[in-house]
Amino acid sequence: MTTPLTLTDQRRPDGTPVLVAEGEIDMSNVGEFRASVDRAAAGGDGRLVVDLTAVDYLDSAGLAALFAHADRLELIAPPLLDPVLTVSGLADLTTVRIA
Repeated sequence: MTTPLTLTDQRRPDGTPVLVAEGEIDMSNVGEFRASVDRAAAGGDGRLVVDLTAVDYLDSAGLAALFAHADRLELIAPPLLDPVLTVSGLADLTTVRIA
């Protein structure tokens, strides 16, 4: 059974791609998440923003999809995910804004 996840592509006024995720990101739906992150990254020439403020759970499979783009990633995350991003080391490699 796939965990519910909604992914929406947006753009900031400056053209920066933004991927908004809502729900839970885990092994059951990471393929869809990874494909969306890859697609959003390919659609820009610089930063990629991933908005996780409406994500309730992020497992190691979801982290791996984000690590692949850490060099150009900006994450917007809820306080709930702050420990996961910090312990995983992702917060040391990319910009993380806690919202």
